[in-house]
Amino acid sequence: MRWSHALAVALAPLAVLNGASAQTAPSRWFPVPASAVYLTGDSWSDAGTIYRLYGVQSCLRGTSFTNAHGMRRDCGEASLAMLVALTRDLQPRCYDAAEQPQTQTVFVFCVATRTVGSGQGSRIDLGTALIATGFGFAALKPDGQPVHAPYFVAQLVAQRAKAGLWAFADMPEPNAIILRTLREGTPSPTPAAPQLATP
Repeated sequence: MRWSHALAVALAPLAVLNGASAQTAPSRWFPVPASAVYLTGDSWSDAGTIYRLYGVQSCLRGTSFTNAHGMRRDCGEASLAMLVALTRDLQPRCYDAAEQPQTQTVFVFCVATRTVGSGQGSRIDLGTALIATGFGFAALKPDGQPVHAPYFVAQLVAQRAKAGLWAFADMPEPNAIILRTLREGTPSPTPAAPQLATP
């Protein structure tokens, strides 16, 4: 009993120090800055770094679909507009998932927390929001498997509901274009997100 008491007394200051350092550690979560320059429907840049939503593939710029009014629209621009709108409305905070130093690209997950209304306190994943609304797609690996499986489920739901871009019969599905380009061995317009390294 004495030893356990003596050990507890000796270790107590260390526990306090560890608790204090844990409280002062900087958060790795960061907001999308107001100065961000949006590049695609899944990426933006700031201060020389490109930030890309991990596991999300936007529609490709330069590809087009016919909207409900019979007008041709750039599919990549539609994805881009939705990313800007959701980012500004939700004001998510992002977390580094992976990095590609050679291209100065950081892959991120972004999450917003509702502060008012019936959904107060609920969390909204930006990638899921883009995909579920039909303006983003689940990124695929070169073998056709999803980079992040939950996003693929959200895509299937959006596709079945004909949400967003899925409502248009001639929507140029970006993963089909990217996978075909990879099979043909020609440069891809937009690379798919890399896999997370597993320990």
